Amino acid sequence: MKNQQTIQGVISVIALICLAVGWFNLFSPEVNEILSRRVFYIVIGISFIIQAPFLSNRNFVYGMYAAAGLCIIGAFLPLESRLAGMKTIGLLGGILFSLAGRSRQSR
Repeated sequence: MKNQQTIQGVISVIALICLAVGWFNLFSPEVNEILSRRVFYIVIGISFIIQAPFLSNRNFVYGMYAAAGLCIIGAFLPLESRLAGMKTIGLLGGILFSLAGRSRQSR
């Protein structure tokens, strides 16, 4: 569990760096676009894959894998494609599964 939290933390930092690069235009437009519109979603998809087995509700595991797949596949589609929006759907779905599937700790 501790190792998984460390990995999730590192992945979160990488994802935030990718977003910051896109927001602040730190590099050329091409690099900014690759990092914020492609690498970000791939990293988030990987995060969902790592998190899925640890969800407390077993029904959410497959949903989390599906969300990861949408993020990763969507990141490789042309940005102009109508299907490229699937990565955003995957992101939102993964966040919902993550929040709903967390184990409740007794106080």
